[in-house]
Amino acid sequence: MERPPAIAVIGAGEAPAEVLDLAYRVGSEIGARGATLVCGGRGGVMEAAARGARERGAHTVGIIPGFDHREANEYVEFVVATGLGEARNAVVIGSADAVVALAGEGGTLSEIGFALKLGRPLVALRAWRNLEGITHADNPRAAVETALRMAEERRPGRRRAERSR
Repeated sequence: MERPPAIAVIGAGEAPAEVLDLAYRVGSEIGARGATLVCGGRGGVMEAAARGARERGAHTVGIIPGFDHREANEYVEFVVATGLGEARNAVVIGSADAVVALAGEGGTLSEIGFALKLGRPLVALRAWRNLEGITHADNPRAAVETALRMAEERRPGRRRAERSR
């Protein structure tokens, strides 16, 4: 059985209303397309995206820095309690087939670094225009469509099927 793609949404734990609205809409687009949302499990962008995804019936995975499941926001369906602190950022990215990045700070930048290092497709939504190696989008629908397309292109089964034609 093929699993749905997992899209990580990364961004600030405390963000302005405009960024939270974008995150919610990204989560909603992920849910509308039957993908799974992966995030850091806490507040801000993570919570807004998880809320949007859950309201559309998507599965949500929150990879939290501590061991206390209560750290996760209420829209996280599956909590992965790492006890790794900020090093959990590598787990967030490693668990995703593609990444959508919104505005953030040092933690988000570390996740962007992991995405580039691990070769995960990365789409920045109205953010991070000064960084190379990132695909950019100006609206939530385009960000999610691009992330899903890029994730699909990387799927091992797809490469085998294309080679056998």
